[in-house]
Amino acid sequence: MMNTITIKSVLLDYCNKQIETRFVKIKQTISGIEESLFEESKSSSGDKHETSRAMLQIDRESAGRQLQEIEKLSAILPRIDVEISSDYARLGSLIYTDKFVYFISISVGPVVVGEMQYLCVALNSPVGSLILGKKKGEEFIFNGNTHKILNVK
Repeated sequence: MMNTITIKSVLLDYCNKQIETRFVKIKQTISGIEESLFEESKSSSGDKHETSRAMLQIDRESAGRQLQEIEKLSAILPRIDVEISSDYARLGSLIYTDKFVYFISISVGPVVVGEMQYLCVALNSPVGSLILGKKKGEEFIFNGNTHKILNVK
């Protein structure tokens, strides 16, 4: 059986890899949009050309917002110290409930470590905000279901 620090380390590495993957994808998207904009500027003018440029500008703005979101998420992960344990749920905590085990980090969904499934959730996610600050023995209601906290590590 793996210890808590090892489990948290594996989960944190997974979260970091997810962020890196998202970052690379969005950078490729932005690069592709900019290339298309450059190609559009060389082609002929007219209504079709203007519409195409406008659509590309909207795509670039959207990709820029996604990039900002990824940068915000990547700033959260270095704040997680896997060696710190506390008796209340906080960033970097493993929360064992009667239904799931949560890792408070960023939202990347379920991750299997060893034979256990962990749900990586952000502090500001709906379930993360319900768990925050809770201790062993406390309960929270999510999606109409009561979850009892069995342990916080």
